[in-house]
Amino acid sequence: MTYALVDSPIGPLTVVGEDDALSGLYMHQGRHVPDVAGFGQRDDAAHPAARRQLAEYFAGERQQFTVPLRPRGSEFQRTVWSALAEIPYGQTCSYGELTARLGLTPQAVRAVAGANGRNPISILLPCHRVIGADGRLTGYAGGLPRKQFLLDLERPPAAREQLLF
Repeated sequence: MTYALVDSPIGPLTVVGEDDALSGLYMHQGRHVPDVAGFGQRDDAAHPAARRQLAEYFAGERQQFTVPLRPRGSEFQRTVWSALAEIPYGQTCSYGELTARLGLTPQAVRAVAGANGRNPISILLPCHRVIGADGRLTGYAGGLPRKQFLLDLERPPAAREQLLF
């Protein structure tokens, strides 16, 4: 395992992986970040494809990631995280909608929200695209300002221009 620190518009990101697959992408001072001692050797040249794709994403040049992912978690968590990958760029869904997409009962929404909050590969598994049923931003392990930044970044250019006026 190796990890690299990557600068981004939302602060430093820690990219963690083994071989060619990522197992973590963590925001500086985010919640649920494991101890760096478990990330392996630091090598800021490691994971070049992930670093390049993140730079393209933040530049507005990439909407999908192709880096292989290997998130670690329970079977339920991995199921939720796979569903996150199905939320299209520039779109959002509520926790309830995500729960329904998984074929679960409405009572499972808290479990789905909990798994969403423990997503170890933020941005690439776009947990920032999950919002409250009323359209408000709710919990985000990286903080609500970062969630808002990512959602704004993914807005179509015409929608971004409307925010300015």
